[in-house]
Amino acid sequence: MGQISLAGCARIALTLAVLTGSLATAGAQGRDQRGGQPGDFDFYVLALSWSPGFCELDGDRDRNREQCGEGAGLRFVVHGLWPQNERGFPSDCGPAGRTPSRIALDQARGLFPSEGLARHQWRKHGTCSGSSPSDYFADTRRAREKIVIPPALAKAERDQSWTAIDLERAFVAANPGLRTDMMSVACRRGVLQEVRICLSKDLRDFRMCQEVDRSGCRTRDITVNAPR
Repeated sequence: MGQISLAGCARIALTLAVLTGSLATAGAQGRDQRGGQPGDFDFYVLALSWSPGFCELDGDRDRNREQCGEGAGLRFVVHGLWPQNERGFPSDCGPAGRTPSRIALDQARGLFPSEGLARHQWRKHGTCSGSSPSDYFADTRRAREKIVIPPALAKAERDQSWTAIDLERAFVAANPGLRTDMMSVACRRGVLQEVRICLSKDLRDFRMCQEVDRSGCRTRDITVNAPR
C-alpha cells in the first residue's frame, strides 16, 4: 500500500471534522428546531431560574449585575416562557426585524432580571409563540402569576439540601393541579439552577410533558443556595 502524503492526511482530517460537525449539528437540531413556524407548538414551559444557583454557576457579576450583583438578593426569577413540542422545541422563528417596543418591554419589567434577558428570550422563544412582543410578555406574566413558590424557598435565608423529587413535591403541594410529571428540576454540579413547569398553550392548566420531565436533575442531593 502506498504512503499517504501530509497533504492527503490533512484533507482526510478536514473531511472527518466536517462530518463530525454535521452529525453533531443534526443531533442538536433534533431538539432545537431553529426557524419553526410561529404558533406551531404543543405547549409552554415556564422556566424559573433560582438566582443564587445561577450566579454561582454561570453568573458574571459585571455582566449580570441586576441578578448577581452584591446585595441583589433575588430568588426565583423568570428565565423564559418557551414554546415546546412533545419532542424538541422551536427557536428563532423570526422575522428577524421584529424587536420589542418600549411599551412591550414595560410588560416584562419585574419578571426578568434584566432587559437584555427579556430581549434575548423574545428573539429565541417569543418569536415562536405566534404572539406580538407585548402579548408574549403579558402571557409570561400570566404564567408566572399562576405559580406559587413553596414557602421554604420563597423565604430561604440559608443554604438548604433537597432531593429533586422533594423539590418537585414541594411545588406540587403549593400548586393544586400540578404533578411531578408536569415539571422538572434542573441542576449542575449538585446546585439548583432552575425549575421548569409545563403549561397548556392557553396557560390555563398544567400538563404532562415527558421529555421535559425526563430531562430533570439526576443528582440525589441538591444544594439550594441562599440569596446573597
